[in-house]
Amino acid sequence: MPEADIYELFAVKYATHGRTQAANFVDPPDPHEAMPIDYFVWAAVSVDHTFVIDMGFTEETADDRGRTFLRCPTDALGLIGVDANTVRDVIVTHFHYDHIGNFDKFPKADFHLQDREMAFATGRHMLNPAHGASMNVEDVVGMVRHLYGHRVRFHDGDAELAPGISVHHIGGHTDGLQSVRVKTKRGWVVLASDACHLYANMETRNPFPIIFDKDMVLAGYDRLRELADTPEHIVPGHDPLALDRYPAVSEDLKGIAVRLDEEPGGD
Repeated sequence: MPEADIYELFAVKYATHGRTQAANFVDPPDPHEAMPIDYFVWAAVSVDHTFVIDMGFTEETADDRGRTFLRCPTDALGLIGVDANTVRDVIVTHFHYDHIGNFDKFPKADFHLQDREMAFATGRHMLNPAHGASMNVEDVVGMVRHLYGHRVRFHDGDAELAPGISVHHIGGHTDGLQSVRVKTKRGWVVLASDACHLYANMETRNPFPIIFDKDMVLAGYDRLRELADTPEHIVPGHDPLALDRYPAVSEDLKGIAVRLDEEPGGD
């Protein structure tokens, strides 16, 4: 594959939440054991293309939901040299509040999402608080407005967005959840997003408890392994361990931003 189709791949932390295993597993081994999660945005950058994957949430949303807000996701992207004002492509993995916020800060971007996720977020399932509680209605309405502004790019299942980067419908956590496959210098890396919140969810086949379809979640673990070169090429959506396993972008950004296109070196 030409060098132009190889991407640098970054994860940047913008928030965190202290919690226990009870909030992270359907069947928690020790419900009272502390197990925080982190919140990330991601960017894939090649010679010709920059893709931002998810947009995080706002400080107001953090206050409303009791999350610890560290920095605006667009400021987080700026730390790795990605200017939200110039980004042309944003991949929205799903419509939960921590992935779809801040779209107003990407004025030139088109938004790539699955048909099924728009239908899910605007359909009858939102009458069920188990599903609707993870959505921010203003974010969903905002994305509908972008649809009418011709800035939404729909995908039905798997789709190549550019050489070296593709989206893949996984479902399970939400009906239209998609993961992202990226060609890097170390091979095909898969950003699972919430198809796998934590390494331990997949390793133990014990899913995160916010679920639309459990069978789809479990099948999704197998699909992620098919898409990635090895299990070490799968990056979960919320695991603080990612910051330990991958090298920091720089000394100043330790604990904030890591290079997912580099080989993992931690435990």
